[in-house]
Amino acid sequence: MGEKKLEFHLQTENIWDRREEFLSINPAGEVPVLTESDGSAISGCEVIFEYLEEAYPNIPLLPRSPLARAETRRLVHWFNTKFNNEVTENLLGEKMMKRFLGLGEPDAAAIRAGYRNLRTHMDYISYLVERRNWIVGDELSYADVVAAAHISALDYIGEMPWEENHVVKTWYSRIKSRPSFRPLLGDHIPGAPPPKHYADLDF
Repeated sequence: MGEKKLEFHLQTENIWDRREEFLSINPAGEVPVLTESDGSAISGCEVIFEYLEEAYPNIPLLPRSPLARAETRRLVHWFNTKFNNEVTENLLGEKMMKRFLGLGEPDAAAIRAGYRNLRTHMDYISYLVERRNWIVGDELSYADVVAAAHISALDYIGEMPWEENHVVKTWYSRIKSRPSFRPLLGDHIPGAPPPKHYADLDF
């Protein structure tokens, strides 16, 4: 929404509270949910992306060609499912969310798997960016936004091995420096501050 220069207000939802008001707009009880001024609610990351692209097309984040659009959708799904399951859940989920939600001790095997998988995914991002400028092509797309969201979450807990892949680091620093992304770097979780380099644009 920042890339599209749309005004918006972020609201935190503790989904484990299962608030009736929230469930009334998304019975799945999951985030994200976008609510418009008329009360309309759109649920799910990929559905919201498609809605924003159709409702606010002036600054497109989907490429023009059908093949490039398909590739963008493929990679959005890749990061929201494969990367999330293999990396984000194994590192962020085990090292922070379990503690935050009081779900017991982290699973050491899952964390080790997350580290291994992260390096494989970093190599894949590097492969894409070296050939395409951005993840899909010459212009920033939704795929870059989704990938950067997962990377940012991992960087917040100090789990990005930046010294091992400078191509990925350079790509992320370009996104990190965009006006739309900078406000996110100021978000802090109470009791769990990020490492010093997290908000540094020249890290």
